[in-house]
Amino acid sequence: MHGMNSNWPCGRAMASPLNRRAMLTRCAQGFGAVAFSALNAGNGQSRPLVDRSGLVGLHHPAKARAIIFLYMDGGPSQVDTFDPKPFLDKYNGRNPAELFKVEPTQFNNVGKVLASPWKFKPRGQSGLPVSDLFPHLANHADKLCVIRSMVAKFPEHTSGNYFLHTGSGLQGRPSWGAWLSYGLGSFNHDLPGFMVLNGGLIPPGGLDNFNSGFLPSAHQASVLKAGKRPVANIAPVESRPGQQRAMLDLAARLDGEHLQSFGSHPELEAAIANQETAFRMQSSVPVLMDVSAESAATKKLYGMDSDYEPTRIYAQQCLLARRLVEQGARFIEITCHSVGHDRWDQHSALKDGHEKNCRAVDQPISGLIRDLEARGLLDETLLVFAGEFGRTPFAQGADGRDHNPQGFSIWMAGGGVKGGMAYGATDEWGYRAVQDKVEIHDLHATMLHLVGIDHKRLTMRWGGRDMRLTDVHGEVVKPILA
Repeated sequence: MHGMNSNWPCGRAMASPLNRRAMLTRCAQGFGAVAFSALNAGNGQSRPLVDRSGLVGLHHPAKARAIIFLYMDGGPSQVDTFDPKPFLDKYNGRNPAELFKVEPTQFNNVGKVLASPWKFKPRGQSGLPVSDLFPHLANHADKLCVIRSMVAKFPEHTSGNYFLHTGSGLQGRPSWGAWLSYGLGSFNHDLPGFMVLNGGLIPPGGLDNFNSGFLPSAHQASVLKAGKRPVANIAPVESRPGQQRAMLDLAARLDGEHLQSFGSHPELEAAIANQETAFRMQSSVPVLMDVSAESAATKKLYGMDSDYEPTRIYAQQCLLARRLVEQGARFIEITCHSVGHDRWDQHSALKDGHEKNCRAVDQPISGLIRDLEARGLLDETLLVFAGEFGRTPFAQGADGRDHNPQGFSIWMAGGGVKGGMAYGATDEWGYRAVQDKVEIHDLHATMLHLVGIDHKRLTMRWGGRDMRLTDVHGEVVKPILA
C-alpha cells in the first residue's frame, strides 16, 4: 500500500506514484467519473484496505491503527479524579497563600483550600487510585496509563483548546486529527480519516479545533451528529435518480480540464476528493449511524438504556466510535454532551457539576473499553481522555475550582501504552507538575509515535518553512510505552 513505507524522505511521508497532473497529461481530454474516482481514492485522501491491521507504520512499526479522543470540555479536576492529595484533607479550609505560593488564576477569585468531596481507592491488581466519581471506569484501572504531570501554556478555554487540538494557541493551524489523516489517510474508501462525533457542544474556539489549516482541506474533520441527519446533505436532494452522479461527473470533467491546463492546485484537488467522498458517504454514513442491529446486551453495556439522557447520548457516541474504528477511521473525537450546566468547567457547584458529567461518561467509556477488548481491537486502538487543562486545589468562591494549566491529569489506554500505572507527579497539593512534566507537544509526539509516525518527519511546507504538529518541540514519552 503506497504511503505505508518506512523509507520515505523527510517531509510528508507519502506521495502518489502517479499524481493528477501526470495522469491528466497522459489521459488528454477528460476521463470517466468511475475511473477518476478509483484513481482519486488512492491519491492520499482515502486508501483501499490492504493491510487490515494497519500496523505496518509510516516511519516505524505502529502499535495503534486508530485513535479515539475522549475530549472532556472545560477541564476536569485532577485532584477529584485521578490524582489523590491527602494534604487537601489535612488543610481543608485554610488560606492557600499561607501554605504555598498562589499564582494569579483566570478569574483571580481565590478561596480556601478545598478537599475533594470524593474518596479515592486503589483499583485492580495495580492498585492505581481512581476516584469514586468513576465506579465503572475504575474496573479498568489495570488498563489505564494516567499521566499526572501534564502542563499547558494557556489558562483560557479558546487558546487552551487550540493548543490541545493543534499544538498552537493561535487560530488556524491544522488539528491533530487532520495531521493524522494527512499522514496515514483512511482505511475505508467511503469514509474520511478524521471524524468528530458531536454530542451537543462544540469546544470553545469552534470548528477551527477540527480544521485542516494549511493542509489540504480533504483532511479537515467530518462532524457527525446523532440522529437521522448526522451531517448536512446526507440524503440526495436531486429529483431524478442518477442526476447527482451526472452533476459530479460534469464537475470532475471541468475540474480535470482546469488541472490539465494550469497544473496541480491543492485546493481544487481537495475539492474534487471531498466531492467524491461526500458522494460515497451518502451511502456509508446512514448505515454506520444505524445502531439498531447492535445487540441489546451491547447497548446495555454502553448505557443506552440509562434513565439519564446525557448517558444515553454519550453511550451512542462511544458505540459509534467503535463502529468507526471497525470501518477504518483513523482519528475519532467525541465531544461533550450538553446537560444544562457548564460542561466540566465548574467555577461553582463543583460537586453537582462533576457528578453529572461523570454520570454521563463513566459507563459509556467503560463499555467502549470492554467492547473493544472483546472484539480484539483495544490493543490497536489508542484511547485518550483529556481536557484542555486542570483545576486548582483551592476553591473559587466557596464551592468551585478555577482553571489550572500548571499540573493536571489525563489518561491513555490500549494502543501500545502500559496499563495500571501513573506517570509523573504534581506537588503535594496537586497544583504544579514537579516530576516528569509532559507538555502538550510531548503528548502529540507520543500519539503520532504510536501510530507509526516520527513527529519530526511529518511536515508540510508552508509560510517559508516545514511545519509540523509539534512545531520545534515535543519528545516521545518512552516510559509509558508498552
